[in-house]
This record gives sequence, structure tokens and C-alpha cells, in this order.
Amino acid sequence: MSRKAPVNDAPGDIDISEIVKRIPHRYPFLLVDRAEDYKPHQSIVGIKCVTINEPFFVGHFPEYPVMPGVLIVEALAQTGAVLMSKSLNVDVAGKTIFFTSLDNCRFRAPVRPGDVLRMPVEVVRARGDMFKFRGRGLVGDRVAAEAEFAAMVVETQ
Repeated sequence: MSRKAPVNDAPGDIDISEIVKRIPHRYPFLLVDRAEDYKPHQSIVGIKCVTINEPFFVGHFPEYPVMPGVLIVEALAQTGAVLMSKSLNVDVAGKTIFFTSLDNCRFRAPVRPGDVLRMPVEVVRARGDMFKFRGRGLVGDRVAAEAEFAAMVVETQ
């Protein structure tokens, strides 16, 4: 049985069932609940609904729960991976999209339980199976984090 994601390059929204077909992450490390405004080879907006039930809140921090910045960056990278997978129609059987670099990363405001983290990610450059992105994590109009990052498709079998 192939795990190839369905071919659908149409701009628009991506639900959780398609996300889990496109990237290998699973609970507790899947950090994108859905995506909106997908434009092939251009941009996407990832959505993470942050709840108190996230396992990292147990230790970060019990008295004032804050989503770790590194996980905000990982959520941005997963959003970029969904964009890559859908744009390139990557067959996830035997291939994985790996995060390869991180630049100009800044954390501006905390992300807390109850927040909806919107992650607009745009392609800065693409060459074959390698993409460079610029992304931001937003809570409402407030910028929580921003970064430039790259990823590539890697044969895993």
C-alpha cells in the first residue's frame, strides 16, 4: 500500500488528514493542525491551535505556560514541509523533507495556551528539491517569532 499523498495542486486549504499524509510527524511532535491559503511553490499559512494539553507545558513552565521558541520554529518548518510536499507532490514512501538551516531567528512574544498560532510561510528561493523560506508565527496581529529556514527532500530508503 502506497503512502503517496493525493495529487491536488489546487490553491486553498489543507486539512489534518492531508497533513498527516504529507509529513511524517505525529503526536506529540505534529505541530500543524491545518493550513490555509496554499499557493503552489509560493506560500501557505499553517495553523496551530495551542492548548494547555500540550505535553511541553508540564515543564515549560508550570506556573506560566509558554510554548518553547524552538517548537514555534519547528511548527514553521513543518508548515514549510507541507508546502514543499504538496508543491512537489512528494511520495512520502521512501522520502522525507529535512530542515537544513535556520537564519535570522527572532522571538518577539510568548505563545500561551488558548492562542491560535498562524504561520505565514513564503518561498524565498527554490531549486529542485531544496527550498528556502521566510516565516512568521503570529498570535492575532502580534509577531511571536520570525525566521528564515531551508529544507530539502531526502531519500530515506
